[in-house]
Amino acid sequence: MFDEIMRKFEDSPSQQAVIRLLLERGFSVNDEGRVVSGGIEIPDTGIAREIGVDRRVVDATTDAILADDELRRIFQNISAIPSLMDLAPVLDLTVLTVHPIDADRPGIVASVTGCIAEAGISIRQTISEDPEFTDEPKLYIVTDERLDGSLINDIRTLSSVRKIELE
Repeated sequence: MFDEIMRKFEDSPSQQAVIRLLLERGFSVNDEGRVVSGGIEIPDTGIAREIGVDRRVVDATTDAILADDELRRIFQNISAIPSLMDLAPVLDLTVLTVHPIDADRPGIVASVTGCIAEAGISIRQTISEDPEFTDEPKLYIVTDERLDGSLINDIRTLSSVRKIELE
């Protein structure tokens, strides 16, 4: 789906940058063509500054989104999910980052979270990057407790896991 969306903007790398930002941040576009997070409007100038384009590029991109029924349905229904990853050090949580061998392979989340659950550790949040939206998708798991060496080894040896990182 990501490739299809980006193809609609293939003549404008600047508009593709706007699309990427909207998807990464979970920003949607309202009926007036304004970029929003929930009910809060995000100024075009702020978006433009973030990605290094003119604010008119943001306007043109939101106009194109509203003019295309498929894009309108997608971008009017996006929502952001708060992440505990940046708060983990403050809240004394552990973040496990899993780099899969093949992110399209089914069962990655189940196998990793299954190992953690079997160890009796509570999972506060999981975030799985979509293979269609990122080149090297990762799985992030935030836990209440530190993961011991035995559990880390169990996860590392799963057939779907290429590499892990702990924070």
